Amino acid sequence: MTRTDAPVTPPVVLTVAGSDSGGGAGIQADLKTIEACGGFGTSAITSVTAQNTTGVQGQHLLPIEQIEAQIEAVTGDFDVAAVKTGMLATSEVINLVVDHATDLPNLVVDPVMVAASGDRLLAAEAEDAYETLIAEASVVTPNADEAAVLTGRDVDDPAAAEQAGRDLVEMGADSALVKGGHVPGDAVVDTLVTEDGVTTFRHDRIETEATHGSGCTLSSAIATQLAHGDDLPTAVGSSIDLLASAVRYNVDVGEGPGAVHHLVQTRNDAARHPTSEAVERAVSALVDADVSALVPERGMTVAGATPYAERPDAVAAVEGRITRTMDGVRPNRGVRFGASTTVARALLAAREHDPAVRFAVDCRLTDSIEDALASLDGPVTEYDPDKRPDAVSDDATAWGVGQAFETSKGTPVAVVGREGVGVGERVTLLAESADDLVSRVETIHGTVEDSV
Repeated sequence: MTRTDAPVTPPVVLTVAGSDSGGGAGIQADLKTIEACGGFGTSAITSVTAQNTTGVQGQHLLPIEQIEAQIEAVTGDFDVAAVKTGMLATSEVINLVVDHATDLPNLVVDPVMVAASGDRLLAAEAEDAYETLIAEASVVTPNADEAAVLTGRDVDDPAAAEQAGRDLVEMGADSALVKGGHVPGDAVVDTLVTEDGVTTFRHDRIETEATHGSGCTLSSAIATQLAHGDDLPTAVGSSIDLLASAVRYNVDVGEGPGAVHHLVQTRNDAARHPTSEAVERAVSALVDADVSALVPERGMTVAGATPYAERPDAVAAVEGRITRTMDGVRPNRGVRFGASTTVARALLAAREHDPAVRFAVDCRLTDSIEDALASLDGPVTEYDPDKRPDAVSDDATAWGVGQAFETSKGTPVAVVGREGVGVGERVTLLAESADDLVSRVETIHGTVEDSV
């Protein structure tokens, strides 16, 4: 039997950049990111580097004719929807890209000058040549150090970043995204400047040195989103969100700091169905065990987060909770992502301290249940609601879980919440797996029943 083919037509994105033998940056990072964002990645390699997580051991520039042949091979065959540049190395290569600019739509210029390890990737004589390429760019994406070289302006705060962005637009770029990763502060502020105005993107700084490939990943994601037809602020915003997750959940490989996780969103999306199924299995197990004694008056919520969950819409939970009936307990409806608020926020707060925690359930708190917590296989901690700041309201439970982690010696398996926070006294059980979560509920339930 023969089968009918079912081709797909993703937008084609071209990266003109250097090769990183370590796989974290350069062409390798670009192609991974383009594919992860739904594009079809093509490439023109400018330079071959001997490189890993500890630094650059060597590099070899390809002949200019070979670089040009690659660009022409791609643009001559594919309907290229966007292009990004990375390591161009010399003014000759930069000028080559400028010469082909009319065939390079949605041109995202990442002015790579120095590797994350500190090794130089651009000849000093080539810095001035970038001005001509910037004039052809749809968006240029320098970090603070690169923006300082390109504009002659110290970029040490968001106001300076904005002015540097204006300078780059005055050079001819349609827009400039001045990245804030190298600017001191608890938050990273990325500044997008166009002729129409300024947009800032702010997110918490992540304490890690594993940022190898971050610039490549961001510029490739922006190019791919533009290729999909997104407007510039949307393309930049979604790409920054991807990078924030890629940095937080970095890949711990090699002897150096490691690399960003280019496929973090793809892996997270792929985990949605297994996560939902795990929550459903946990619910069925608790129904079969008839844990009525542990179900709060307003119902019990079982929740599970995808491996890289950052928001409640990545947390699956029982819609309408599990409630007590005359015949035991039952879920009101099925499992859905975004169904939970309180327990989802508590789970996400726990993940800020230990990202391995993926499942949670809220149980009622009575004297017998509190005594039974001692039978669990880990720390049990609580928080003092009287210490809650006045500014904390909707996220009171999340605040409490955060406080509990800060006072616990290790990741707690249970967090006790007293009257006055959230909706009353309750205990939130936490676990890395759905099986462990069910086991902890059953342990408490069995201990309580034995004490009756």
